[in-house]
Amino acid sequence: MSSSVCAGTIVAQLCAQGVTEAVLAPGSRSAPLALALAQAEADGRLRLHVRFDERSAGFLALGLAKASGRPVPVVTTSGTAVGNLMPAVLEAHHGGVPLLVLSADRPASLVGFGANQTTDQSRLFQPFVRWSARVSSEAAAASWAAQAARACLLAAGLGSRNPGPVHLNVELDQPLVGEVALPSLRPVTQEPAGAVNAAALAPGPRTVVICGDASAEVGRQAARFASGAGLPLVAEPSSNARVASLRTGRLLLGSALADELERVVVFGRPTLSRPVNRLLARDDVEIVVVSPGPEWPDAGWRTARVVPGLCAAGSLASDGWRDRWQAADRALSAQVDEVLAGQDVLTGPAVASAVVESVDDGMLMLGNSQPIRDADLAEGSAARVFANRGLAGIDGTISTAVGIAWASERPLTLLCGDLTFLHDGNGLAAGLGERRPDLRIVVADDSGGSIFATLEYGDARYAAAFERVFATPPGIDPVRLAEAHGVPVRRVGDLSALSDALRRPIKGLDVVVATVDRAGRRALNDQLNALADLIT
Repeated sequence: MSSSVCAGTIVAQLCAQGVTEAVLAPGSRSAPLALALAQAEADGRLRLHVRFDERSAGFLALGLAKASGRPVPVVTTSGTAVGNLMPAVLEAHHGGVPLLVLSADRPASLVGFGANQTTDQSRLFQPFVRWSARVSSEAAAASWAAQAARACLLAAGLGSRNPGPVHLNVELDQPLVGEVALPSLRPVTQEPAGAVNAAALAPGPRTVVICGDASAEVGRQAARFASGAGLPLVAEPSSNARVASLRTGRLLLGSALADELERVVVFGRPTLSRPVNRLLARDDVEIVVVSPGPEWPDAGWRTARVVPGLCAAGSLASDGWRDRWQAADRALSAQVDEVLAGQDVLTGPAVASAVVESVDDGMLMLGNSQPIRDADLAEGSAARVFANRGLAGIDGTISTAVGIAWASERPLTLLCGDLTFLHDGNGLAAGLGERRPDLRIVVADDSGGSIFATLEYGDARYAAAFERVFATPPGIDPVRLAEAHGVPVRRVGDLSALSDALRRPIKGLDVVVATVDRAGRRALNDQLNALADLIT
C-alpha cells in the first residue's frame, strides 16, 4: 500500500470522527499527511493551520482543542520536530486537553541503523499520553482507519472521562507522493461512560452475540442481553456465559449459517478461535462492542460502535433466527458426541467434557493452549470459570489457581496440559508452615503441545521438524513431579477411571494425570471442523 493512500485514509477517518481543525508543521517525511490535509481543506472537511515552528504548532493545536473540546491533530515530520511538541503534550496531559499528535516517521526497520532524521520516537511522550500506537503504511489498510478512530475517541475521553493527548507515530515508506484521495468513511462511535442505551440496537439485522473472556458479571450481562433480545450467543469457555451459550458456536461460525450474519455484539475479549476472529474482521458485518471502560477489543479493525452497556427491551430478531441457530447447535452437538464416542483412545475434548461436567456449578480454571479450546466443545456449565487470557501464556497457571482457591475459599478444579503443569511445577511447593488449598489439578498429558498439531505447522510437510521445534515432548512424567512435591497423584488412561477420580471430594491439593492421545489430534480436529459443512 502507498503512503499516500495510508495518509488519505487517516485524514478521512479523522474528519469522520468530527475533527474540524488541524495544525501542520511542514517537513519531508510528513508530506503524505500534509497533502491529505490540504485536500481535506479544499474539500471543505476541515480548516488547516500551518506553522513553521513545531512548538508553536503544538500550542496552537492545544488552544484549538481547549476551546472546541474536540480532538485537534498536530502533524510534524520525524526527528527533533516531534520532540518540540513535548511542552504542549505535557500541558495537555495535566490540563485534560484532547491533543492528537501525528508524527511522521520512517519505517521501523530503519530505526537504529543511522537513517537520516530517524530515532525511536514512537514512545517519546510516554507516560504523558492517554494512548500511543504505531501506524504503518505497510500494514493492513483496515488498521489505519481503526487506529485514527481510536485515537480520537481516547483523546476525547468519552469512555474514561479523562480526556488528554494521544500519539500516533505514522511510519511512511517511499514513495511519499501519489494520488491524493480521501475515502468516505463512517465514524466509530462511543457512548459516554455511565450511559446504558436501552434502545441502542435497531431490530432487523441478523445478529449474534459473542462473549469472549470475561468476568462473572460481564458474562451474566451477555447472557441476559442475548436472552432478552432473542439472539444466539456464542460464548468462550472463560466467558462465564456458557450456561446460556450454543455449545458448538465456534463450529457454527464456520457454517453457511454464519454467512447470513449482518451484525455482531461483542462482550468481553474474544481471543480463542479463528472462526470468531474471521467474523470480527468481516467488512460486511456491523460490529458493536460493549465495553464499560475507555478501551475496547478490535483485533479485526472493524468496530463501528462502542457502548458501555446494552439492555434489550424486546426481541431484536425475526423469522425464527435464534431458533435456527439452536436447532443447528443441537444437530451439530449430536454429531460431535458421535465423533468423540467413536474414538478408541482418550482425547482432549473427552477429558475437558468430563472435567466441566464434574465441576457443575462450582469453580473451574482452564489452562491455556489446547485444554481451554477442548472445553469449548463441552456442554454449557454454570461454573464460575477463570483463565489467564490477558496474554494467554502457560506460565504461572498452577500458582494462579492456588491464589484463586485461597481467595474464594471454595474447592477449585484446574484443567491444564502437561507442559503448562511442568512450566509452573514450583506452584506445587508449600514451605514450612504453609497450607495448601482445596485444589484439584487435572493434567491432560499428551506428552507435548498438541495445539500445534491443529495449526499450519502440523501439516505433513513439517513432520521432520514438528516434534522437536513445536510439540517439544518434555520427557518428564507429571506423576513423578507431583510425588516429588508430596502431592497425592494418580494416572488414569480411560474415561471411566477419569470419571471415578473426578467424583472424589476435593480435600487439599491433589493431581489427576490423564493420558491423552496426541498422534490423532490433527485428524480429530479436521473431522470436528468438517461437521460445520453439513449445516445449511
